[in-house]
Amino acid sequence: VQLQASGGGLVQAGDSLRLSCAASVRTFNRYGMAWFRQAPGKEREFVAVITGSGSITYYADSVKGRFTISRDNAKNTVFLQMNSLKPEDTAVYYCAATRDRTSRFENQYDYWGQGTLVTVSS
Repeated sequence: VQLQASGGGLVQAGDSLRLSCAASVRTFNRYGMAWFRQAPGKEREFVAVITGSGSITYYADSVKGRFTISRDNAKNTVFLQMNSLKPEDTAVYYCAATRDRTSRFENQYDYWGQGTLVTVSS
């Protein structure tokens, strides 16, 4: 499984951004997909996760109500819509995949994208 994340960039506080992660796998709907992020000088942290069917999502408290994770299984792509961005959202964002399960713990994920940088200026 290969994951290709895109959509990062430099925005101002309060702006929106949508990240995408394209997966090269035949059975994409069997994979739980998640977004993690790593801010400068900090450990990587969980952001959001979505089940293979897309019916269940879960968010970190820090992004709840501002970020929305979704997926298009016909296009093997997962999205992270980020609204009301804050400077503390600045980080490299990684998408991750795990087969036949869903988790908010990064050690449960077998496949990782290369990361896309999001910078939010104040």
